Amino acid sequence: MSAGPVPAKLAEIIDDFQDLSEPDRLQLLLDFSRGLPELPERYTAHPELLEQVVECQSPLFLTMEIGDAPEHRVHLFFSAPPEAPTTRGFAGVLLEGLDGLTAEEVLSVPDDVPDRLGLTRAITPLRMRGMTAMLGRVKRKIREAR
Repeated sequence: MSAGPVPAKLAEIIDDFQDLSEPDRLQLLLDFSRGLPELPERYTAHPELLEQVVECQSPLFLTMEIGDAPEHRVHLFFSAPPEAPTTRGFAGVLLEGLDGLTAEEVLSVPDDVPDRLGLTRAITPLRMRGMTAMLGRVKRKIREAR
C-alpha cells in the first residue's frame, strides 16, 4: 500500500514543529510528553493487553481499539514512564494526530512522519528509529485486526 496524504490533524502538528527553531521543537515534544494521558483502568489492570515496542530505548507499550464498520475508527493508548520524555512525546504526537481517524487513514500515513518533525539533529538515530517503529507497530496492529 502506498502512503497517502498526511491526515489534517497530524499535518497541523508537523507544521507546528516545522515553524519552530530546533530548541523550541524539543520543547514542543516535551509538551506532548506531558500531555500524554494515563491509560484507562481497563488497561492498567490488564497490562498483558499492551504490546511493547521493543525498538524504543525506553519502555513503551501500546494498544488500540478499532471501531466497527464501515469506518473502523482507531483509538490509541500508550504507556511510557515519565522519565522517558522523548518516547512519551512522540506517543503524544501520534495520539493527537491519529486518534479517532479511520483505519484506512492511519494506514496511509507516510512512514517518514517522524523525520518530518525536524528533530533528526536533536534526537539520536536510535530514538528516531523508535519513533518510526511506534508508527509501524500501530499500522501492523491495524492490519492484523482486519
